Parts: sequence; C-alpha cells; structure tokens
Amino acid sequence: MENRPVSVGDWMLTYLLMCIPLVNIIMLLVWAFGGGAPESKSNWAKASLIWMVIGIVLTVMLIMAAGGLAAALSASGGSAY
Repeated sequence: MENRPVSVGDWMLTYLLMCIPLVNIIMLLVWAFGGGAPESKSNWAKASLIWMVIGIVLTVMLIMAAGGLAAALSASGGSAY
C-alpha cells in the first residue's frame, strides 16, 4: 500500500463513484483489499464496508421485527388487545 496523500480531485472522483449502484461496492472492495490504493483510502473503504454490513444487519432485523408484529396482529384478529 502506498502512503501518499489523496488529492481533493481523487476524493471527488471517489464520491462520484460511490453514487453508482454496484460500482460502489466493487470499488470499495478493490480499494479495501486490492493493492495500490493509498493507506488512508484503503482504511476508509474498509470502514465503509463495515458500515454497510451493519446497515444490512439492522435492516434485516427491523424487517423481521415488523414481520413478527404483522403476524402477531393478524393472528389476534387485528386487535392488539
């Protein structure tokens, strides 16, 4: 890994690429685990991937909780009492 500073223009391109679905995940994986990215960008990519995983896990948990609530309400005839 390189330890060169990342320029403002490079960060601008990075954030532009992060707006494109699927390309963002691929590029994060390349920057995080592929060689050649500056150390700061590699660390940022790893942190971004960790936040994505946390978001996915929380979303799945929320959907499961909402599904359980819907199932409980439908089993009780729609009344919570």
